[in-house]
Amino acid sequence: MKRLIICEKNIAARRIAWILSDGKARQKRIFNIPYYQFNNTIVIGLRGHIKKLDFPKEYGRWENVKPRELIWVEPVKKIGEMAIANAIKTLAKDAKEVIIATDYDREGELIGAEVLDLIPKGIEVKRARFSSITPAEIKKAFENLQDVDMNLARSAEARQYIDLIWGASLTRFISLASGQLGKDFLSVGRVQSPTLAMIVEREREIQNFVPKPFWKIRVFFEKDGVKFEGEYPEKIWDEEEAENIYRKLKEVERGRVLVFKKEIRYDRPPPPFDTTSFLKEASSMGISAPHAMKIAEELYMNGLISYPRTDNTVYPPLPFKNILSKLAKVYPEEVKEVFSMLRSRPVSGKKESKDHPPIHPVDASRLQGSHAKIFDLIARRFMATLSKDDVLERKEGEIDINGVVIKAKGLIIKEKNWRKVYPARIEEKHMPDLEEGEEIEIVKVERRKDKTRPPRRYTQGSLIVEMERKGLGTKATRHEIIGKLYERNYISGKQIVPTPSAFAVVDALKEGAEIITKPDMTARLEREMDLIAEGEKSFEEVIEESRHILEKAFEILEKNRESIGREIKEAISKQNFFGKCPVCGGDLVIMKSNRGKRFIGCTNFPKCTNSYPLPQRGKIIFEGDYCQKCGAPIVTSIYRGKKWKKCADMKCGE
Repeated sequence: MKRLIICEKNIAARRIAWILSDGKARQKRIFNIPYYQFNNTIVIGLRGHIKKLDFPKEYGRWENVKPRELIWVEPVKKIGEMAIANAIKTLAKDAKEVIIATDYDREGELIGAEVLDLIPKGIEVKRARFSSITPAEIKKAFENLQDVDMNLARSAEARQYIDLIWGASLTRFISLASGQLGKDFLSVGRVQSPTLAMIVEREREIQNFVPKPFWKIRVFFEKDGVKFEGEYPEKIWDEEEAENIYRKLKEVERGRVLVFKKEIRYDRPPPPFDTTSFLKEASSMGISAPHAMKIAEELYMNGLISYPRTDNTVYPPLPFKNILSKLAKVYPEEVKEVFSMLRSRPVSGKKESKDHPPIHPVDASRLQGSHAKIFDLIARRFMATLSKDDVLERKEGEIDINGVVIKAKGLIIKEKNWRKVYPARIEEKHMPDLEEGEEIEIVKVERRKDKTRPPRRYTQGSLIVEMERKGLGTKATRHEIIGKLYERNYISGKQIVPTPSAFAVVDALKEGAEIITKPDMTARLEREMDLIAEGEKSFEEVIEESRHILEKAFEILEKNRESIGREIKEAISKQNFFGKCPVCGGDLVIMKSNRGKRFIGCTNFPKCTNSYPLPQRGKIIFEGDYCQKCGAPIVTSIYRGKKWKKCADMKCGE
């Protein structure tokens, strides 16, 4: 009996073949595609989706097809990886059994289901489901084969269809209306647009925020040589009131303790990582969400961590001690500490699902660079979840000073456990024990004016958390959506700032058809796709419903086509503005040469020939600064995460 095992990628195929053959598999090639053979088994890897979904060729010319027509056009699937398709067709001819061993999630189920058309009829097809590519789990999965879940595959296919129809029709409409064609087309999408709208709304909150002044009062005490502080418990909005309280506190030299409490609290470790919490932590380390996910996928494929796309924060039964023993190869001291403080049951979070466990290490290896940072984060989080609570001592006191009650708080770590292996900030404040009724010396009274702050800008991590909360995208797609917003020059910076074109597109869509910018519709369609996976709704029903929603949106968009195009053109013009020309006073804007090279040129050309070259890769931004030496604009360039500011005039040297 000959088995053909189909994996999602070559790296997974190689590792699975090595595991199942006990290292005896040999690599061969067919149509220049690698595969692995041992005994009567062949293992081959795909490159993700073997089929590409698109509209028929006749709908490819944007100018010849009205965007609205695309809503009702039936997309077609074509083989995108012909060499792999031919390899599978050839290898499947002699097979008696085909096993799909792609990643076990919606997308992986669809990737596997797509190859079924290439396999001769009558061959038995089974599914191997696993959450890590380790010998124990792979062997167990192949001993307990299941059926391909066609409902799960169809739910992923529905997302493909809906995203193509929405993305293509809306992108064409906005791009044609604003004249932004070719490489400069404006991308719009079902999930992308409400996500961008959230970012723009946050930026508007920041821009429109009016700070309100308030005053805070702190008092510094000393007892038995130990200094500590307390504060007036509320913000004081009236300056005169703040002055009166400050004067009362300054009139005396001692305060009387009214209340003192001391208690021991147990501080639990953070819960295991799901995809969202993992990407949030990686983002706080300065690793972008798309890059962090790419690294996590590579660690998974190499058998070092479990599957990184999961909504689960509750461990199933796992060989915890065995995993710790493997981690000891890299973390000998930390593992020794964990074994000395093992909790009776690992910490759990609030989200539980049955498809994959929380993200955790399954083996250990010494790595370099960002791979080492991501693995270290996952390994340490895992060790923390197995460790005992930290023990904290908290103190609270209320001190009367001339009729004004000041509150003091103290916090120290009495016993450090999980924080020995996982970094987590906690601000310790030392405070002596107090006795009710005793008098405490006042060292200093401090009055400070402050003001209210606007909401913070999103980071990639906090944006992913908010997307999950509002039902935008999935654990597998949210980081990709954010990556697209950067690529399309809609956003920039680690603290995410929308560009003028982002404001223009969001405003245009809100005016034209607000439903496209609201998360409700997208979240509703996500729920509908869940129902396909659960077998409660058909693929056809959900696609039809999404088309009707989009049709209604287009009725409004088309009525406002002219104003939408005008608004976007004006915003793009602002985005391309790079200051005033130091030679003639004209506007400097980004232009393109006959060869497609970008540069900064003067709008008074040909009368003024002043121009400046630009890097051809990365993002270019003008932040309103000019060179004090030559008057040329200061250009900010961002490429592959690196940012630099420089005078646009290369001859200047500033």
